[in-house]
Amino acid sequence: MSAVSLLVLSGCQHDLRAWFGQTEKPQHRHEPKQTEDSAAVMANEAKEAVHVDILGKQGTAIGKAKLTSAGSGGGVRIELEAASLPRGPHGFHVHETGKCEAPDFASAGAHFNPEARKHGLNNPEGAHIGDLPNLEADQQGKVKVDFVAKQLTLEAGKPNSLRKPGGAAFVIHEKADDFRTDPAGNAGGRIACGVIH
Repeated sequence: MSAVSLLVLSGCQHDLRAWFGQTEKPQHRHEPKQTEDSAAVMANEAKEAVHVDILGKQGTAIGKAKLTSAGSGGGVRIELEAASLPRGPHGFHVHETGKCEAPDFASAGAHFNPEARKHGLNNPEGAHIGDLPNLEADQQGKVKVDFVAKQLTLEAGKPNSLRKPGGAAFVIHEKADDFRTDPAGNAGGRIACGVIH
């Protein structure tokens, strides 16, 4: 199980297991004989990857994310590294507008919620498609995660696609998401943002 899954499973194990999964190691890394296939798979992964710059409240880059299709299991693999965050847990969501204007990032709009549900993986009327697990910044303010968001896709034209008109954005909040309270889990202000093109 990915590190981020371990951070958030307590208290909401069933719901999070349904929405978030482990990253799968591509088979080509274990089958050196298939060198031609391996090169093709790696080239395809590089072509489809979406790269996101994460901006802090000063409008300067504090991290990066890479998004790729998760393969046969579906979903989007999210690899994110960031620094200069306050120590502790932080709500992490996909927002509906691909615009990140510091310092408050209100320009990113509300959570990505094409199904018009309530917020929170533990909310009986939830969850938003854009609800993601909390991030945990260490003592140095750094976070590094690698997980699969099964509810999302990179396939254009799908209602749950991150490749949509107007784009989308990752937003990191100042406090932990409680996975229940609408509209944003009592996670406080927005402290970082990254446009998903």
